[in-house]
Amino acid sequence: MIAEIQLTKLFTLETIEQGLYRGISWDLGFPAIFGGQVLGQAVIAAYKTAPENQFAHSFHSYFLLPGDASKPVLYDVEIVRDGRSFSTRRVKAIQDGKTIFYMTISFQLVQPNIEHQHATFPDIVHATELMNDIDLVTKLREPLSDHLRHTLSYHRPIDIRTVDALKMFGAAEVLPERYIWMKSQHELQQDVALHQAALAYASDYHFLSTALQAHPITFSDKRLRIATIDHAMWFHKPFDFNQWHVYSTVSPFTGNSRGLVQGQFFNENKELVASTMQEGMIRIAEPKK
Repeated sequence: MIAEIQLTKLFTLETIEQGLYRGISWDLGFPAIFGGQVLGQAVIAAYKTAPENQFAHSFHSYFLLPGDASKPVLYDVEIVRDGRSFSTRRVKAIQDGKTIFYMTISFQLVQPNIEHQHATFPDIVHATELMNDIDLVTKLREPLSDHLRHTLSYHRPIDIRTVDALKMFGAAEVLPERYIWMKSQHELQQDVALHQAALAYASDYHFLSTALQAHPITFSDKRLRIATIDHAMWFHKPFDFNQWHVYSTVSPFTGNSRGLVQGQFFNENKELVASTMQEGMIRIAEPKK
């Protein structure tokens, strides 16, 4: 069964008509649809109307309502502008007649020019020296119920290996930063849209929870109320998500029931290929009297 759960299937959208597409949903065991699913599918939907000679270089999105993982998602793509160098699309994700998500995504013609990188590749152990996160969870929580085993199978399409992963399970206050190795578990065909959708999907893993490391609380704490508000991403250069990439994340601020996180994706050649930003609601519920 695990072999059938692949990113390619998640990102194969049904065309209802031009500009209107439908995607399946995966239940990853969260209270709502995993945000990365909507991010990745929205990228694919936008590409279906974009000029063939342009690639997505950035998107900005807002999560408006929680999605239902038991239902498909409809994507309505609006052509905002087509230019010689840049084009813009607006994607609306819909369930039960309600808009649950908005994305504005910009495409660009390849235009090499001046270039620099002032981002440092982290000094960390390689992925091959780390245990897969799902295998670690399985080991810590054995024996697993059939339901949990089924749910965890939907996390396997991305091979995720977190440096010092046990910090995610403790309540000790540590620096709000995290380093995660990631790549597709199954071979992805060489298609720019597919690889960017996969990276967008992966970018939502372990992201907002980075902010929790600065506080004596874990993601599993029943008092915790956490949800993504917005998510932005910039694609800097071509990449192959069949190969290992490091996701370096840090949270510079939490306050007013919100947390901010920043992320950088590096390939194994230490090149910065993408950057991310996300803000989310983080609240600790008051105990009932």
